[in-house]
Amino acid sequence: MKKTFITSSIILLVGGLLTKILGMIIKITIARKIGSEGLGLYMLILPTLLLFMNISQFGFPLSLSKLVSEDTRNNKKLYFSIFPILLIINIFLIGIIIFISPIISNHLLHNKNTYYSILVIAFVIPFTSISSICRSYFFGKNKMIPHVLSNITEDLVRLIIILFTLDKILPLGLPITVAYLVGINIISELSSTLILLLFLPKKISFKKEDFLPNKIYVRENLKIGIPSTSSRIISSIAYFFEPIILTTSLLNVGYSRSFILKEYGILSGYIIPLVLLSSYPVAAISQALLPILSKEYKNKNKKTITKSLTLAILSSLVISTMAIIILLLVPSLLLETIYHTQEGIPYLKYLAPIMIIQNLQYPLSITLDAFGKTKDNLKISLLSAFTRSMFLYFLSNLKIGLYSLILTIIINILLTTTYLGIKVKKHINNL
Repeated sequence: MKKTFITSSIILLVGGLLTKILGMIIKITIARKIGSEGLGLYMLILPTLLLFMNISQFGFPLSLSKLVSEDTRNNKKLYFSIFPILLIINIFLIGIIIFISPIISNHLLHNKNTYYSILVIAFVIPFTSISSICRSYFFGKNKMIPHVLSNITEDLVRLIIILFTLDKILPLGLPITVAYLVGINIISELSSTLILLLFLPKKISFKKEDFLPNKIYVRENLKIGIPSTSSRIISSIAYFFEPIILTTSLLNVGYSRSFILKEYGILSGYIIPLVLLSSYPVAAISQALLPILSKEYKNKNKKTITKSLTLAILSSLVISTMAIIILLLVPSLLLETIYHTQEGIPYLKYLAPIMIIQNLQYPLSITLDAFGKTKDNLKISLLSAFTRSMFLYFLSNLKIGLYSLILTIIINILLTTTYLGIKVKKHINNL
């Protein structure tokens, strides 16, 4: 078990590092080419993209990964039992997004320039859904190389397209450019799926019966998927309303639209990605826990579960501490080197230290998923969404600008991590 965990962690860490380096290059390239105003526009529609992506996947990537990891079912029937449901959900969502896109852009985000980007989201989500459930199969089988290679391919394709085509799109204006950046996901997700298909067993065969949904498998997936997707949707809804609450409140207390767009772009596009860099190796280590903890929880192996979780938490603390020291010692150097800017340093100094608490959420949340306690994650998401929206609305009316969002993030992290820790400890003690 320990060898499997370490091997999986190393593969995910190396792969995660490569994908995050590529991801960072992509973000830097986008930021430099479209500027802070364009970046602000892009970050404004990102919560909408993530919300519909989570709805479209319906929690099936997690449920499929967990059920496959238990190795007691027909994996082909598992996959084809959920595929028709996923297809119906995505077709329905495409129609919904097309219909409500003017409402979201004009009346919720208060920015008509987001319309085309939101429209493009409708055509992106089916490709992200298919890619996610394909990836989750290999993850459940503890085959991390296909999982990692698909991620690397996805980012490489995005980067190549951006480098060679974005300059030609820019003269068409920021609204079209941002919509184009969203649309690139269609090609990158397709390439990711093709890579995963190459790793399927060469002698794999399909019977007619494999394509018929199994009612028991559908029920098992929904039992895990519904609470999981509810949890993700709740979090996504809170994130979706973040720019809406922030923009509306700050406009009401006298801040200009251009100030809000620029500062939100700096905070969401420069600072938050920078402080979240330490979360990527922590997330990789935590992901490696899922198939292992699922098996050990089924066998009621409290000792192994405790050791694995302790190792993940200690790794998180070490990685987070090192990252915080670097961020606080040389913030100017990092921002200048990466983004060619000095803007946002005060924001960075507030957000960097809290990441040591934020990163603990990854192993704790994965542990609840492995235990099948998706309802707990749902309750935690509800708590997080409620406190985030409530504090953001209250603080945004105090005329402290974007510091209202920073304080909201800090309060939310403290409350959510504490509650997660209490729940995980309770379930381990009950073994």
